[in-house]
Amino acid sequence: MAQRAVSPPLSQALIALGSNLGDSYTILESALEALNQTSGIRVEARSQWYKTKPIGPPQPDYLNGCALLQTTLTPHALLAALFTIETEFGRERRERWGARTLDLDLLLFDDVILQTPDLQVPHPRMNERAFVLVPLAEIAPNWIEPRSQRSILELAGAIDTSDVQRFPTPTP
Repeated sequence: MAQRAVSPPLSQALIALGSNLGDSYTILESALEALNQTSGIRVEARSQWYKTKPIGPPQPDYLNGCALLQTTLTPHALLAALFTIETEFGRERRERWGARTLDLDLLLFDDVILQTPDLQVPHPRMNERAFVLVPLAEIAPNWIEPRSQRSILELAGAIDTSDVQRFPTPTP
C-alpha cells in the first residue's frame, strides 16, 4: 500500500506592515511579494495602505496595512521569517518606536493565545491602535480576538480612527 504524503497543518495569521523611511509604498508592496515567496507562507488577502501619524519620537508619517496569511509555520517560525524579511529591507532596531524602513508585526495566529519572552499573540497593543485595526477590519472584520472575545470590527469601532487616512495607490 502506497503511503500518502501528509501535509503540515495550515494556519491563518494576521500581520501588520508599516514603513516610514525610504519609498514606503514600494517597500511595503515588495515585502508582500517577499512574504509570498517565503516557504510555508502564502498571502491570502491584503488591505489598502493607510497614512498614519507615528507613535514615539518625532519622525515621518507611516504607511501601514495588514495582510492575512496562510502558513504551515509555527508562530515562532513565522516571527523569525518576518524578522528575516525586515532585515532584508534594511530594518535596524535602534530605538523603541523609532523610524524604520519596514516593520512586520505578528498580530494574531488562529485563535492562539501565547506569551513567551520573545512573542506575545495576540499582539499586546493591537486593540489600542487605529493604524492596525482599520486595515485589519478591511480584511478580517469578523475575526474574533481571543483575549477580548470581540471581533476586529467591534474593536475598530471602539477607538478613534480619525487619524488613519487611506493612501491613494500611485499610478504607474
